[in-house]
Amino acid sequence: MNLIVQKFGGTSVSNQERRKCVVNKVLEAKKQGYLPIVVVSAMGRKGEPYATDTLLSLVDKEFKSSNKLAADLLMCCGEFISTVVVSNEFNRNGIAAVPLTGGQAGIITNDNYNEASVKKVEPEKIFQIVKEGKVPVIAGFQGISENGYFTTLGRGGSDVTASIIGCAVKACKIEVYKDVDGIMTADPRIVEDATLIEKISYNELFEFAEQGAKVIHPRAVEIAMAGNIPLVVKNTLSSCDGTLINNFGETTGKGLITGITYMSGRIQINTKLKDNTNNNNYADLLNILGLNGISIDLINVFPKENIFTIDESSFGKFKEIMDTFKIAYSTIEDCSKIAIIGNGICGVPGVMARILKSLTKENVEVLQTADSHATIWCLVNSTDKDKAIKALHNEFNLGSQ
Repeated sequence: MNLIVQKFGGTSVSNQERRKCVVNKVLEAKKQGYLPIVVVSAMGRKGEPYATDTLLSLVDKEFKSSNKLAADLLMCCGEFISTVVVSNEFNRNGIAAVPLTGGQAGIITNDNYNEASVKKVEPEKIFQIVKEGKVPVIAGFQGISENGYFTTLGRGGSDVTASIIGCAVKACKIEVYKDVDGIMTADPRIVEDATLIEKISYNELFEFAEQGAKVIHPRAVEIAMAGNIPLVVKNTLSSCDGTLINNFGETTGKGLITGITYMSGRIQINTKLKDNTNNNNYADLLNILGLNGISIDLINVFPKENIFTIDESSFGKFKEIMDTFKIAYSTIEDCSKIAIIGNGICGVPGVMARILKSLTKENVEVLQTADSHATIWCLVNSTDKDKAIKALHNEFNLGSQ
């Protein structure tokens, strides 16, 4: 079967005008010979009546944390409503549709409520509905445990649902509809001439998602990559072709860099041996932090000092740990980690030199660097973030021509 999974986010289904656009995308897919399977998020965002955060505001914070099973049941309600409302819109336009919960669609999870992992997918009901000439409309973000309780897959989980279903039914592709045209070379709110990336590899997009770009959930990319199912990020409200994500990305006319993204709210930590003499805990610092759930990155380990970054949300807990183990440290707060991403940089000499030169020219102080085969990271003061991104975007000619 020529199956396609089309996922529509909360803003795409938030009102009737936008739901008509969803109908048009499904009709267009049918005209092209595809058999659509639709995945939907809860309608709208916080403050709107059926959005997930609005529903969560109905119960006490203590209750949500102490009774995660109940919280999952509540969080599932937004998607339940969305599947029926979207199915109703389809029916008005001559499309026979069947609304399904995640569990009815065959997504079986463990019982780790709020952050459930998928154990298996049983897509027989989906196949049956499609064979009957109808469109399954599946609630994103959720599944059902083997004990029969509703579970959720973590925030942003509707993207994950689309990839899970796409792989389970061996879809031709997965279309993820947002309120943007696709993946851009940089945040257009910062870089005015940022351009659409027409093709990008799974690995590059995974870096984008991991390093702060909010367009698509990293786990959705990982799942699609494992199943070798092409992803397409598109705009519900436009006819733009969007960004195609596959194994290869852009192979013709591709420059060194695919795009630039960033993460703010970072704190740089520096611990020095000379400040921690006779403290045996110093040598075990990274292990201590790991055991206490502190995630660190941009790690530079030297014989006489360690430099790394943490998220500012972890700083309170970090300080408690350091005080407990009497480890001295210094910090630079309010930092941003800029990621320069592109498969083209692998093995190419001089890329780091170009990056540092372009930032120095703009009087941007680089606090720390790191690199992998497809990404180079630079840590800068957040006050220099926008200036740094613009300089790098211009240095590697990523703007519109």
